[in-house]
Amino acid sequence: MRDESGLARIEREVVGLPAQDQLRLVERIVHQLRQAGLGEKRDLDWDELYGVGKGLWEGEDAQDYVNRMREDRECP
Repeated sequence: MRDESGLARIEREVVGLPAQDQLRLVERIVHQLRQAGLGEKRDLDWDELYGVGKGLWEGEDAQDYVNRMREDRECP
């Protein structure tokens, strides 16, 4: 018989709980993580995003793209 890791054992037990209890458990874990500082929001550095989409629409006309997206959203 293989020795089961603690995490695997806990996961198996959690799966056996009713959905409402699973949700309560997740809420408690998130609360603990936030208290530990792991869930803190951090300021976004928009400069980090510069150039991320480079080449994404290469060769595509911006207005054609917008028009096509608008056509896709039109109601019948």
